[in-house]
Order: sequence, then C-alpha cells, then structure tokens
Amino acid sequence: MLEKGTIAPDFELNATPDQKIKLKDFKGKKNVILAFYPADWSPVCSDQMALYNEMLKYFTKHDAQIFGISVDSTWCHLAFEENRKLHFSLLADFEPKGAVAKAYGVYDEKTGTSERALFVIDKEGKIAWSYLSPIAVNPGADGILEALEELDPQ
Repeated sequence: MLEKGTIAPDFELNATPDQKIKLKDFKGKKNVILAFYPADWSPVCSDQMALYNEMLKYFTKHDAQIFGISVDSTWCHLAFEENRKLHFSLLADFEPKGAVAKAYGVYDEKTGTSERALFVIDKEGKIAWSYLSPIAVNPGADGILEALEELDPQ
C-alpha cells in the first residue's frame, strides 16, 4: 500500500460510459479522497458509501472531492449510485481489471477485488494519508477528516 508522501499514481477511469475522471485534472485545484472498496451491493460497502454521501458537505468544506473505486463495471456503479442516491462518482477499475488498485497496492489477487483502503491526496498530488481497513469493517470518515484538517492552511 502506498504511504504518506508518495506521489499518487495518475489514472483515468470511467465514472459513466462516456465520462472519464483523470486524477491529474484535480492537481492544484482540489484535495482528492479515494475510497477503494471490494464491491457494489455488499452490506459493508453500501454502508460505507452511504456514510461518505452524508459527509459530502464536510469534504467540500475542506476543498476535497471523493471518489469510490472498485472493480465493478460502470453500469453496475450507475445502478448502485441511483439505488443508494449517491451524490459522488464511483469509478470503474474494470478493464484492465484492478489496474488502479494494483498501482496503489490495494488489489487482492485472491478475490479479484480491491481491498478496503482510503487515500487522501493533497492538491500537489502527494498522498497525505492512507489507511487499509479490515475487509469486513467500515473504516468510517474520522481519519479522512483528520487528514483534511491537517491540509487546511491555518
């Protein structure tokens, strides 16, 4: 897993079938939160994404954009976003399968899914904080908020 101080690997992933998100587009503009998770529709993942949906105003306060990332397809993500009424994008690390999770060191080869991992990336593109959660545990948002608070100029 990539550690604090590492330059975050750039990526380009689909948020919708015709919209791609590039990490480099946020450099110099916003902090970025990457929430890797195993799969849409699973109970822990559903709760985790719902929590982040409720925390959006706090992330915005810290000039941060959150993205969920899993190996599910774009179509699966769109159905999950609509069903859960999510107001942030889920990115499809679908093909080549898990390439971005692998770049961040959080791909589980045994299950073929992303591990449950969080990264806060500062506006300069460096990892400011990272956390690997046990797969069955919702990591919450406290660590994310603490990392964002440390990035805020005082």
